[in-house]
Amino acid sequence: MNITDHFSPNCHARSSRVDSLVLHYTDMLSADAAMKLLCDPNAKVSSHYLIDKQGKIFRLVEEDKVAYHAGVSYWRGQEGLNESSIGIEIDNYGHVFGPEPFPEAQIDSLIKLLNDIRSRHSIKDTHIVAHSDIAPLRKKDPGELFPWARLHQKGHGIWVPPKEQDLKTGSFGIASGDMLKKTQKLLKKIGYDVFDNGFLDDKTKAVITAFQRHFLPMNITGELDFATEQHVQRIAEKF
Repeated sequence: MNITDHFSPNCHARSSRVDSLVLHYTDMLSADAAMKLLCDPNAKVSSHYLIDKQGKIFRLVEEDKVAYHAGVSYWRGQEGLNESSIGIEIDNYGHVFGPEPFPEAQIDSLIKLLNDIRSRHSIKDTHIVAHSDIAPLRKKDPGELFPWARLHQKGHGIWVPPKEQDLKTGSFGIASGDMLKKTQKLLKKIGYDVFDNGFLDDKTKAVITAFQRHFLPMNITGELDFATEQHVQRIAEKF
């Protein structure tokens, strides 16, 4: 695996142990444009790695330093994931210019990079997350076209195949109540920042959408329908 160094000034010394991996898309027209932004000292954003569409890997920040990729974030009781995570930007049009599928060569390189990173750091599958998982009110990346199932097949992350029959059942048509509260508790168990108050508030809608985007990408509604309620239970069993 070849890695090209193209260092960003946007970083600082790390004092916490690395325990998480956060996957992003660039949401830009080219890897060059993303590189320019991630290395701009005035932008104050960065990532540890950038992978272009041909599968070329660039290292922008050393792993023993903090890159500025997660922002205001939360996962499994931990806030501010910049300090304890490695961020990987994936060259992709995103929701602004896309949608755009992720090329096979790009994902092949990502899998090799994940193998390499995890050989050095103790990172559990439960801590390989989307930017949208840790910042659901702000972010959508890496988006519903990202191949989480393929990563799981190669030993990275959590994935359970959705059941097609569940998707045909439709919606409960509920906005509050015991079932919603139960689902909120399970989403919290998975790692999301959500209140278990039994109400479909803005944060809960955002978290449900983030869950669907990651684990149920053919059913992104922000609503607690039957398929989502059932799949939250299946995913929660893995955490």
